[in-house]
Amino acid sequence: MQWSLARLVLLTMTLTALLPVAVEVAEAKTVSEAKRDSTAALPVPPDVPVPSRKALKALVKQVATQYGVEIDLVDAVVLAESAYDPHAVSHAGAVGLMQVMPETAADYGVHSSEALFDPKTNVRTGVRHLKRLLGQFGIGKAIMAYNAGEGALSRHNGFVTYPETQRYTHRVLSDYLRRKGIAPYSEKARALTGVMLTPAMASARSSGGRAARQIHPSRLFLRTRPTLSDRALDPGLHSVGPKSKPMFELNRPRLRLRPSN
Repeated sequence: MQWSLARLVLLTMTLTALLPVAVEVAEAKTVSEAKRDSTAALPVPPDVPVPSRKALKALVKQVATQYGVEIDLVDAVVLAESAYDPHAVSHAGAVGLMQVMPETAADYGVHSSEALFDPKTNVRTGVRHLKRLLGQFGIGKAIMAYNAGEGALSRHNGFVTYPETQRYTHRVLSDYLRRKGIAPYSEKARALTGVMLTPAMASARSSGGRAARQIHPSRLFLRTRPTLSDRALDPGLHSVGPKSKPMFELNRPRLRLRPSN
């Protein structure tokens, strides 16, 4: 009975140590699978003439005004997302001027990726989504959520650390702030946007300068080394005091990375 209880304690400690790693791996795997699935059937732009840049900017101004979102902010988002190309399609399947995902568009009554190639539909959908994020998070966090998703913002405690999102946020907010005559790294900028921009965000990269290696959860393990006798593994018999030893020592194994081909 005592040994069964000790094994239960060991199992609980092991699972607790592995949980954060498993969550990150599962998240990376989910993103990877989503990108792979979307790449298999990306939306195809229509074979129609593209409106002039002047006409598209007028459209952005009109829609932003209609929904009460700052024109300069929407314009900065469009520039960062598509450089004003209404036929732009990302590797993940985001479409049009504001690079709206079809799943997001469905929340606003647009149920066809083809419809998102229409500039007016795309900008209206993107601005409505941006407005909702602004009302929920404020300027800086809304821009992060627009790029990485609301779930990522929550998982990262309100400041997304993905390199892509860091660069995107820096680009959009710097552009927006300069239009307002505000230095991007100033206290005034932080007070307005709710985030503190740094020069490092503009060139954020994954650690080590390479893409993070994905590890299947089945290959994760944690070595444990008991420091006491089997009898002392029972928590009820474990002594307490300045000379007592820990019941277990947890050692994280070193991962050996294979060179990429």
